[in-house]
This record gives sequence, C-alpha cells and structure tokens, in this order.
Amino acid sequence: MQKIDCSAQKYVGSAQNNICSAQKYVWGTDKPNSKITITASWGKTAVAATDKAGNWKTTIQTTDAGGPFLLTVHGTAIVLLKDVLLGEVWLCSGQSNMEMPVKGFAGMPVFGSQEAIMNSRNSKIRLFNAERNASVLPINTCTGKWLLAEPRTVCDFSAKAYFFGLKLYEQLGVPIGLITSSWGGTPAEAWMPKTTLSAEFPEFEKGISNTADYSSKTPTALFNGMINPLIPFTVKGAIWYQGEANKDRSEQYARLFPAMVKSWRDLGQQGNFPFYFVQVAPLQWGNGAWPKIREAQLKSWQAMPNSGMVVTMDIGTPTCIHPPKKREVGERLALWALAKDYGMDYLQYSEPGYKSMEVKAGKMYLNFDFAPHGVTNMYKGLSGFEICGADGEYKEAKAVIEIGQLIVWHNDIKEPKGVRYGWQDYFDGCLFNTDGLPASSFRSDMGK
Repeated sequence: MQKIDCSAQKYVGSAQNNICSAQKYVWGTDKPNSKITITASWGKTAVAATDKAGNWKTTIQTTDAGGPFLLTVHGTAIVLLKDVLLGEVWLCSGQSNMEMPVKGFAGMPVFGSQEAIMNSRNSKIRLFNAERNASVLPINTCTGKWLLAEPRTVCDFSAKAYFFGLKLYEQLGVPIGLITSSWGGTPAEAWMPKTTLSAEFPEFEKGISNTADYSSKTPTALFNGMINPLIPFTVKGAIWYQGEANKDRSEQYARLFPAMVKSWRDLGQQGNFPFYFVQVAPLQWGNGAWPKIREAQLKSWQAMPNSGMVVTMDIGTPTCIHPPKKREVGERLALWALAKDYGMDYLQYSEPGYKSMEVKAGKMYLNFDFAPHGVTNMYKGLSGFEICGADGEYKEAKAVIEIGQLIVWHNDIKEPKGVRYGWQDYFDGCLFNTDGLPASSFRSDMGK
C-alpha cells in the first residue's frame, strides 16, 4: 500500500484575513485514480482524487488561529497528522544575511544571541528550513521538517526570521510559522522562474541553458529547487534580505527585483501578498556600488504594490557584510506587518523618505514622508549631506534640524539645485524620524 505524502503544510497553516478562517491548500501523492478524504478535528472535511501520476491537491476550510488539531488523510492508507497548528505563516528568503543563524557565523556575532536562544522555548512558534537545492528544472518537493522553537532549533535558524516571528507572536498571541528558503552569495535571478527571465531579461538566457555547470548562482536554479516546491503553501506574506550579490548591476536590479516579486505572487495565486524586504547595509568595500544598489532597492519599493523596505543605515559595520544587530532588523520588518496586515496602524512602520525640498535664501529645506513629527538626529552629529549648484558638482554641506525641519546649505552655493545624503559605501546614518527609524541614503535627482 502506497504511503500518502501530505506536503510540508501538515504542521502550520496560515490563517489569513486578520487571523480568521479561510480555505487552505493541502496536497500529496497516492496511487493513481484514488479517492482522498481529509478530515480535520476542527470539524471540516474535504475530498480529492489523484490524477494519473498519483498527485492530488485540494483546499480545506480552516478555523480561527489555534491548536493543536488533528488532520486525518484517508486514501489507500490512513495518515494521521498530529499537533497541527493554524496561524500566521511567513516565507523568509534571500542570501546570507537572511540565512545567518541566531548563533551567528564563524567570527561574526549576532548581538544578544545567548539570551535569545535561552528564552526561545515556545510551542506556538514553528520553524521550517528548506534544505539548499539548486535544480535544473522546477521540482515539487523540498527537504525539511517543522520544528518547535526551542534552544537547540532556534540557535541554527535564521536570526532575522526568528526575531521577526517572535515579535509577531508577542503582539498577536497566535501560532507563527516561519519557512526559510535562503542561500548565501546568491543573486536575484537565481530565485526567479524561467518564464519571467526569458520574457523580460534575455541577457540571462545563456546562463539558463548552461545546464552542465549549474550552481546556486545560475539563473532559475534556486527558484526551481527552493521556491517552486513551496508555491502551494498558503502564506500570509514574505520577508526578504538580498541584494549584495547584485550590487554591481544596480540599474538591472531595479527592474529584476520587482519582476521576481511579481512572479512569486502570480505563481502562488494568492494575490499581492505582503512583501517586506531589507535594504542592504552600509559597507566599506564596494567602489561606490553600495549607494547605487540601495537606491535600486528604494526604486523597487516605490514600484511594488503592498511592499515595504527596512533601512539599515544605522546598523552597518565598516568591514563585515553581516551586521550583528539582527534583532533590530527582524523587529523593523515586524513593524511593517503589524501596522499594514494586523491592524496596528497606530505604529510608525516606515523610515522617513525624502519627499521634496524648498530653497530659501540659499538654504535647502527638506521634507520627508513617514515623519509626522519631523526628523531628528537622535543626538548624533549631522553629517553625510552634500549639495550642488547648476554645475552638478556636489560639495559637503552643513546641516541643522530646527523643530523637526532639516536645513542644508553650503556657503559657496547660493542657488542650490540638488541634495544627497549618505552617498557613500559605508556611512553611519544620522537622520531618523522621531520613532527612531533611519532614513535611507538618497539623492533629490534619483533616476537621472
């Protein structure tokens, strides 16, 4: 008798619509042309039939977040799925800054890791890590299993994902499921389907067809092996930290990244689910590439519906590509979700974004979105501002904040035309809204 495979969704299902009941996918395999009956202990049933290849897929009505529940799948065999939770599931993906575990990497710490690991035991937080797999063709299964949050599992799990999920749990009080699918040093095109790359980015066609030398950096390889298997899973949204591997192709990335997000949403058939991502942190080495890739990410955020960007200008380190303040980043991601998806719209969730400027008596008065009480330097020195005149030559400028208003000027530039901030590879951010969220590096002539 053939064993029934009921997919990775046997432990946690995302309860959408403000943590209420909804239809959730469940799927698996059995003998061809078999009837499948799924019975849930919360009082709902569903039926399906396998196709000629033995695959089946259907939906089942869930109830409000909670558990544990029991799910019984009856086909040519009976499979009992115990300790099933219904809650909020988030996909967490990207390269090494998403992959970095709570215990840190060799020689690279995560601040507060020991305390976080010791206090991590929580049966309502479930962790699933998709095993690394670069595949030539799209596949339907991945290796991994759901684990309870506890010291031995959390220490090896993505720090950003864990701190994100922990904050959601603390505020929502419902089960949280975190699926990580990440691989260090990988470019965005590796996480994209062939249909999108072939239609919109023909420059990758040669790489796609080079099946003799497939790797984690090959276009489509990680989508095929690590995202496609997760597509049927009902998720609330996704968080993403990537961009370092594309830093020298910022213009392309500004088009590539939104196309990747759209492809995931289209294939997942869950609408424009929330997609929140982290802007790459300042870093000393880069030959001028880092402010450009940060700008590409800023453009991407502005181009993508239902998305949000976390800025890290204040937590980068000069020589390490993996900043140790992972809790801060995870919690900033959680602010986006709590405010936009869980009704906590009283929270300030976004960093201040450059909006406009006004010139008065040779000084530039700058205005920002997401700064209802103006901006502040959080008692740090103001630096990193440059302005230019009609010749376009930027010069280091003076700056002051007066009652939340940022004013920038240069004594030798009487008619300033442009301003920029933090336009360096490494820069310790000094501009925030009054909620303590840092501004991205920016330039007033973005896109020119």
